Amino acid sequence: MLKLSSRPGVPKPKLLACALAGCLALGATHALAQTTGATLRGQATAGVEITATNADTGLVRRVTATSDSSYAMAGLPPGTYTVQVAGGAAQTVTLSVAQTATLNLGAEATTTTTLEGVTVVGVALPEVKTSEVGATVSTKIINTIPQVTRNFLEFADVVPGIAFSVDPGNGTTKLQGGAQSASAINVYIDGVGQKNYVLQGGITGQDSSRGNPFPQLGIGEYKVITQNYKAEYDQVSSAAVTAITKSGTNEFHGELFDQYTDQDWRAKTPAENNAHEKKDTEEKDYGIALGGPIIKDVAHFFFAYEAKDYVTPIAVVPGTPLPGPLPPEAAAQAGPNSIPFSQDLYFGKVDWLPSDSDLVELSGRYRKEAQRDNVGGTQAPSFGSDIVNNEKRADLRWQHTSDRWLNDAHITWEDTEWGPRPVTNGIAQIYSVAADNNRVLLQTGAGANFQDKGQKGPAIQDDFSLTDLHWNGDHLVKTGFKYKEVKLNTQEINPANPQFFYNVDADGADTDPYRAFFGVPLAGVGNGTAESKNKQFGIYIQDDWAVNEKLTLNLGVRWDYEKTPSYLDYVTPANVIDALNSQDPNAPAGQTYAQTLALGGVNVNDYISTGSNRDAYTDEWQPRLGFSYDLNGDQEHVFFGGAGRSYDRDSFDYLQLELSKATFPSYEVFFNSPNGVPCDPATQGNCFNWDPSLYDINNLRQLVSQNGGGREIDLLNNNLKVPYSDQFSIGMRNMVHLGQQDWNTSVTLSRIESKDGFAFILGNRRPDGSFFGSGPTDFGLPFGFPIPGFGALILGKNGIESNANAVLLSAEKAYTKQSGWGVTIAYTYTDAEENRKFGEHYSLDEPDISDYPFITSHGASKHRLVATGILDGPWGTTWSTKLTLSTPIPYSDIACVPGALFPCFPSAIDAPGSGRFIAGGKIFGTRQVDFAVNKDFDLSAGVIFYVRADLINAFNFKNYSDYNVAWGANGVYNPSIAVNTIGNMFTYPRLFKLSAGIRW
Repeated sequence: MLKLSSRPGVPKPKLLACALAGCLALGATHALAQTTGATLRGQATAGVEITATNADTGLVRRVTATSDSSYAMAGLPPGTYTVQVAGGAAQTVTLSVAQTATLNLGAEATTTTTLEGVTVVGVALPEVKTSEVGATVSTKIINTIPQVTRNFLEFADVVPGIAFSVDPGNGTTKLQGGAQSASAINVYIDGVGQKNYVLQGGITGQDSSRGNPFPQLGIGEYKVITQNYKAEYDQVSSAAVTAITKSGTNEFHGELFDQYTDQDWRAKTPAENNAHEKKDTEEKDYGIALGGPIIKDVAHFFFAYEAKDYVTPIAVVPGTPLPGPLPPEAAAQAGPNSIPFSQDLYFGKVDWLPSDSDLVELSGRYRKEAQRDNVGGTQAPSFGSDIVNNEKRADLRWQHTSDRWLNDAHITWEDTEWGPRPVTNGIAQIYSVAADNNRVLLQTGAGANFQDKGQKGPAIQDDFSLTDLHWNGDHLVKTGFKYKEVKLNTQEINPANPQFFYNVDADGADTDPYRAFFGVPLAGVGNGTAESKNKQFGIYIQDDWAVNEKLTLNLGVRWDYEKTPSYLDYVTPANVIDALNSQDPNAPAGQTYAQTLALGGVNVNDYISTGSNRDAYTDEWQPRLGFSYDLNGDQEHVFFGGAGRSYDRDSFDYLQLELSKATFPSYEVFFNSPNGVPCDPATQGNCFNWDPSLYDINNLRQLVSQNGGGREIDLLNNNLKVPYSDQFSIGMRNMVHLGQQDWNTSVTLSRIESKDGFAFILGNRRPDGSFFGSGPTDFGLPFGFPIPGFGALILGKNGIESNANAVLLSAEKAYTKQSGWGVTIAYTYTDAEENRKFGEHYSLDEPDISDYPFITSHGASKHRLVATGILDGPWGTTWSTKLTLSTPIPYSDIACVPGALFPCFPSAIDAPGSGRFIAGGKIFGTRQVDFAVNKDFDLSAGVIFYVRADLINAFNFKNYSDYNVAWGANGVYNPSIAVNTIGNMFTYPRLFKLSAGIRW
């Protein structure tokens, strides 16, 4: 394997990659469709011209069949085409997003054939000759199946291996593939990735939002690939979603809708049942879409707008077990509550067909939303935050085709802004149990969270294809590159308000705090801000090689590179280095703190940056290899398999902490008071006698020095890698004929190994280098042994891993007007393990991330079944249903057993089910059955008025998501877990939604 370097005398990675791009472009002689475009290929009479005309827009593409009688049209926008062979009859073909369809043509053709693109898990003539694992979600599914959120990604879970969920606390949504987190996904809209470089959630705007990433009225259809995607997909290690937006046509069309529900149209939540009251809630979704010609067959426009106005119930539940009563003013904030949310989404597109060879598109998107967050669980309403979440994107695309080649270029621009602000300012009162690792019971008062984060900048990407390579079969080869300059910015003032902790015991809460956590702007240094002007470069080549009519090979490789100056150029402050090399005050004379760390297995030199000893990671080589074998050459029984590597990226939210923590340090101090938990100022450097004047933040800040003493120090490893996953699969697709209906089925065995996930560990060590104490009375984490003159040492490195084995089963009878019904079934069995709790990157409970044992993954249910059905009913109605069943997700945490020699350790246990569905015990974690019915009223002149009703969780299943857990006592590990029947749920209670609209 070629290893690239940025050292003097060796070609720079970017320059070498550019040279590689040029070689690939010159050597490639056939191409695959674009990420969202479709490919039509097959056999025809040698030398004849083949013309495909889009029936809606007038777009025309022409190719000539080669000497071996094959042809290929790449980069076709999904839609319905009239395919005309010179001297032959016309045929009608419907192509789906990112589909490769086979259509054999001849001058003697006399019939009309319809190829229906893959929906959900396959249709009559699906794309079967691929090693990719996944399927397409059609417009029919999007417009018909019951839905909670109007987030178009909600339908992705009808594909095996995918889970779409609504957060049980605040209504935020996430899309997850397998046992990996939502941050590992990527969504491509019109071929452009929407990756979030700063925050979590996978795509911009979805880190902690219940909003939608795109107006659903503007989405045509999309494809979900759970693994073994081709080389064109970048910055993804889990599921890839590629969506196509709607465009205007030669006819003027539009839609106007309004959807509503409130507290009178839903059942009570468990918390409301317990409180014998129901909180007022309201959900309103509304929008409009318009599209049509500017100049027939030449230019068209499309516009979509959608909005949300929500008020959502939430439960504030004090932590359990509760050792004693909370103060009345604090306890009054527990129980049912509600949080507001609003969103505006705009999307517009103009397309222009200047010739039969060119397509130019200009599109733009604007997202604006406001959301209340950090309320629910142990967080009271006064402790909440208001989140600003804005996004702007633009895409200028030019696609040029000829008889033998295709070029597709994009120039894009993005600007995102995300930031929580405390609802109230002042001080926070946090009630906790000091003796139980400061276990939080209830958080009230002024919140801690103030952030301002985003990404902004342009990008260019180009995909070049040729369509005339024939060597031992037919080749579809595609090569391309992407270059991006994006400014990443963060400001993190945390805590924005001082947090005072009050101990709670059997007698109740103390009147004086025993601990405070607060921030201090570091004089002359900064205010918690970090900025980095990143450069990204990626290049790939992909060959889909049809060796013969039965065997197809998918062979690809890509290479990615990202330069993060804020990490590469960072210089560790001199006073921090001096402190590390100073005498450890708790160790024998002559032993520095760095030597103490070395005794504990930490080489501090691995984390000290000089500004020139760090290199950007250059080993992101990603082979993507697969095959499909059509057993009889008729696309009815196809074996397939693949193996590949895919790199994601390290979130800037982690990389920036090394810099931002140095400009707005946070401090922890303890108080000695007869009305609180005492400490000793004489022996504990951060212990002070309590005085009520310390409630004033200015007086509190006087307790710590203004040179940064006592603050947390974050250091990153000098040789950070990039997280990736290795993916393996083998399976078979079959078409089963039952009576007059065709069913497409698939079974896949897969394994995904994810490695090099980012983790923060605690660097502090005791004088002898040990991390843990000698027993139950001296077991606590070594926070009491900080860097001399500073606070805790937090080290960032790679090391989080997960392994998942899965069985993916699907069956679909596609909906057709002729049959009047359709069914999809998706079942996923997952056996996964991980060495850190799913979604947790702070790993401070063990000496190193390598010391965490592999335990059952908290990221996925073992069994998950999603089934949908569509049925044409009487009087022009359409009925649909969706069934979701899943076993409980295992519960994972740090288990602490009082009295044990080493009382705390990572552990995972099976969570209890909340009920049964038909028979048997309580085996399900989620049970949900949804229904929808739609009725159209023809108002003549092409105007349709429609009414739709959705009934979500029709049987009001209680899918509890909160648990009461005890790990044991008296030194004996004996875990017990029970659902909290007055807490939150994974799903909505029974909910009725009514929609009405007009289409024309």
